[in-house]
Amino acid sequence: MKTCRKLALITGLLATASGVVAADHVDDPLALNFHLMHPGGESLPGDPNAAFHLDGTFHLHYILRHEWQGKRSFSYIHVTSPDMLHWTWHPTKLQPSFTGHGMYSGTGFLTREGKPAVIYHGEGSGSSRESSRNQIAVAKDRRLSAWERPFPVEPKTADGQEPEMRHWDPDCFLIGDTYYAISGGRNPTVLKSNDLRNWTYLGNFLKHDLADVDKDEDISCANFFPIDDRWMLLCISHPLGCRYYLGDWDTETEQFVPEMHARMNWRRDGQDPHSAHKPRDVFAPESVLTSDGRRVMWAWLATLDDPLSRKTIQSLPRELSLGDDGGLRIKPLRELESLRHTLVSHENIDVAPATGTAGGEATKRLADLNGDAFEIRITIDRGQAEQNRLAFRLFADEKNKGLPIDLQPDSGTLRVGGTEAPFAVADLPPGQDVELRIFIDKYLVEVFAHDRQAIVAAHMDWRAASGFNACTCGAPTTITKIEIWRMKPTNKGYVEARNNRIWEPDTVAASGVRATR
Repeated sequence: MKTCRKLALITGLLATASGVVAADHVDDPLALNFHLMHPGGESLPGDPNAAFHLDGTFHLHYILRHEWQGKRSFSYIHVTSPDMLHWTWHPTKLQPSFTGHGMYSGTGFLTREGKPAVIYHGEGSGSSRESSRNQIAVAKDRRLSAWERPFPVEPKTADGQEPEMRHWDPDCFLIGDTYYAISGGRNPTVLKSNDLRNWTYLGNFLKHDLADVDKDEDISCANFFPIDDRWMLLCISHPLGCRYYLGDWDTETEQFVPEMHARMNWRRDGQDPHSAHKPRDVFAPESVLTSDGRRVMWAWLATLDDPLSRKTIQSLPRELSLGDDGGLRIKPLRELESLRHTLVSHENIDVAPATGTAGGEATKRLADLNGDAFEIRITIDRGQAEQNRLAFRLFADEKNKGLPIDLQPDSGTLRVGGTEAPFAVADLPPGQDVELRIFIDKYLVEVFAHDRQAIVAAHMDWRAASGFNACTCGAPTTITKIEIWRMKPTNKGYVEARNNRIWEPDTVAASGVRATR
């Protein structure tokens, strides 16, 4: 009886709390509350690029395809934030009317003198696609309000010849006083320079590849950085999406020595890596180092279900670190906790078949989520999570199955919607209970499992039902704790940018007249 009364309280509080903090008015039902989303409607591709933390301000760019002089081209849209959540759009500086070519993926870095710079692939910067070159542009100030003209990366071999290599998605990083640059593709190459102008071709970037990497996978959208006492290569392969390597840098051969490889993206039911609609739900990553030493990444959510497939939406920022076991830890950005309000919580919730029945599935309504933006944190006893198959359902009622979130101890996986990823409770350190953190932003759901796994899903029927249910199969389960917060919106800058369109790139030549959209 006590449990039922407290669950009723959770449901009632969440229902009556609706509207406590209203989002800025947006007439687009697909506009999100606290995810970074392009304000200009349909937009592709959307890769995040060139991230910096400068003088207390975070800068991020993302690619926008648009018309330029009657043809298709690409620009870097520039946004800034004090906390990686509240974003402001700025006039687009890195665009074809300035560079003379389109801008494919690259990264941001600081020069030895501390100047912000970007390295990227200059689409159309040569007489043919094969002759296009990677480019470098250096900012004139730390607000990124103006840039020096870009210049090409033109490597030579040790004997002064032009090497046979592909010029593709680059990254640039400093080791000591030496600049190194990666040029991506199936066999990424590495170059070095003392001044960013004169580059020496070294050869293969990877000392070897790993057995769990498919032979047709490329390394694109590369981002290479130290993490604790290791090196991490964050990247994609175009067929299979976001992934990463951990390993070491060999100072003698000047190569990356990978020791492990893992994925951040998994195909959903029905996705075919050989079709045009490849499994790229988590795609095109970019990261930044904060002033307090955190490594934070975003990824473009590229193939969410229609009508989202032509929307540029970035994942929640994720903090990356290494655990005591050397494995990668993936945590939601800690600043997300500042958006919480109106907490309701409960402990020791029993989910069990009705008295007198055995086996089968038991379902219990935990709350009615009447609203658009929530964080849910669930703690489950380690022993029960190892033995019982426990599931949760969002957007559910008697007529709607909703979005499933299933812990599957028999297969050592976590399933969210149609996506299944490795997550074995048995691999957690002894004595640790299981924690799930679920972020709900209208139709978009991101689930973080004990800082070891993250999955994203879209549920386009999110308005059909508001139920949040727990289900168990075969045996009773007690959920140790459930905490539910409403989340404040961060979309004021999005609303402003939809109206002022300050970010729009030039579409015609230097007459100063922009085509209307």
